[in-house]
Amino acid sequence: MTTSDEFTAISEPQTQAMRADLEEQLQWRELQLRDLRAAVDGGNDDTARLALLADVAATERAVAELRKALERIEEGSYGRCADCAAIIPFGRLKIRPLARYCIACQRRHEAR
Repeated sequence: MTTSDEFTAISEPQTQAMRADLEEQLQWRELQLRDLRAAVDGGNDDTARLALLADVAATERAVAELRKALERIEEGSYGRCADCAAIIPFGRLKIRPLARYCIACQRRHEAR
């Protein structure tokens, strides 16, 4: 990460690259979710079924988070903190593309 990425807002070309990456991740997760659901439907071992159901739930959460990030891109709010509207630097978004909060607000959420 360059020093400028640590503090600068995301540019339009960077946003489009992030969108493409998020869409690719969403497509992969949706396929994974389909396969997991099929495995749950076809399984008879209760222990394995419970583990698969946990995987389904985790994958559903991942799909929801990816969709929310893509919605923020569409709305033009991607890269802005959901709490204080501060810019989330591109450097942070490269590391955590689903980030909804600036670092200060994220710390407050984690402290709760």
